[in-house]
Amino acid sequence: MTARRCIPWPDKRLQTAAAPVAEITDEIRAIWADMVDTMEAMPGYGLAAPQIGVMLRLAVVDCSAERGKAVLMANPEILHASAQPRDHDEASPNLPGVFAKITRPRAVTVRYLNAAGEMEDRDFVNLWATSAQHQIDHLNGKMYFDRLSRMKRDMLLKKARKLS
Repeated sequence: MTARRCIPWPDKRLQTAAAPVAEITDEIRAIWADMVDTMEAMPGYGLAAPQIGVMLRLAVVDCSAERGKAVLMANPEILHASAQPRDHDEASPNLPGVFAKITRPRAVTVRYLNAAGEMEDRDFVNLWATSAQHQIDHLNGKMYFDRLSRMKRDMLLKKARKLS
């Protein structure tokens, strides 16, 4: 498979909700494989299909120390989020060179269509939970910096423009 190019912010696709996946096909599996290759090439902990210009609700997450344990998700949705928060520096290959500390629930339960085409519920904790939530935001047309105050968001985008 192939690492794909991440589309640059402010491409409108990054601000648009992705379409649901009807079924798991060979084409979907090929997109997932490219997404994993792209995530590994960054390197990163996850990737959503809109980040590479594919407007489908597909995400991959791999926060394992040894790598090679990517969770492939179609149509992921958060069923439950813990009340306990967790802060983590988040970034995106779509807006390179900048990052921000984002507070999200420490744990989430996500329901998704897996590679076998079956519905699966999975609990994610700590970095796995952060990455899953980050990817789901992308599928909903949101970037991590959309969670910042207007002032912090504007400062981050100004810094990114200077770097480009």
